[in-house]
Amino acid sequence: MKADRYRFDGTHPCALRALPCNGKQDDLDKEKILARTAANLEEMAKLQDAFYADGREGLIVVLQALDAAGKDSIVKHVMGGLNPQGVRVTSFKQPNGEELSHDYLWRMHKALPPRGSIAIFNRSYYEDVLVVQLHDLYKGYKMAPRTLEQDKKAFFEKRYRQIRHYEEYLYDNSYRVVKIFLHLSREEQRERFLARIENPAKNWKFSLSDVTERAHFDEYLDLYEKVINATATPESPWYALPADQKWYTRYLVSEILLDALGRCCHEYPRLAPSALAELKDCRDRLKAED
Repeated sequence: MKADRYRFDGTHPCALRALPCNGKQDDLDKEKILARTAANLEEMAKLQDAFYADGREGLIVVLQALDAAGKDSIVKHVMGGLNPQGVRVTSFKQPNGEELSHDYLWRMHKALPPRGSIAIFNRSYYEDVLVVQLHDLYKGYKMAPRTLEQDKKAFFEKRYRQIRHYEEYLYDNSYRVVKIFLHLSREEQRERFLARIENPAKNWKFSLSDVTERAHFDEYLDLYEKVINATATPESPWYALPADQKWYTRYLVSEILLDALGRCCHEYPRLAPSALAELKDCRDRLKAED
């Protein structure tokens, strides 16, 4: 699948600046891509139905990106075709007081779905090694001196290890984790910010902090590259997808989810002979009403 070229599982390094932010190099035919996306969504819905009925595995989809990269759009246009009964979408904002009084994985673990369901994390625990690292927010945490007095590099190297171990723990407990980074160009981010300012219907999506954080665009790119390389594994891979063309990004995400659901257990449960006998009896009784 096309998304495989943007997959990182720890076997080779990710160099974000060498990756495209658009799909021009993929020789795209927009009409064909839109048709394939629609077909993927139909197939995803079928697999999800069996996945939900099977109930032996859970799927966690992590969406990470810089501002305006299209995370909400992905949730709406790709995840929107799934049965909402089996999907939980959680948008992780700045942690509140209760969340800060716990370990940084606490609020994520609370949001895990039961097996047979899909969790969509719009931002995630990765913010705790991204924005927290960039702005040194960890220094203000109410934590024991032994955890904060180590140097910055050691502090976040430990967090990378903790995240790898957490995702390994999830995998070993029958959850799959798929992580997606929407790789938006600086130029496209500027255009999307301007569209939010100039269109009254989009004003609510814009914040002064968006421009403030944009000043750190290159620093964030460096951090994302470091984080992807530190936490990509075969069991919990990263995908660094071109995000300048939303229609193409949606297609790639649909490919990834279709592949992930296909790897999960998705067999309809088989009833025991006694239950099948009960079904036959019920059918006979219903037909006898004719």
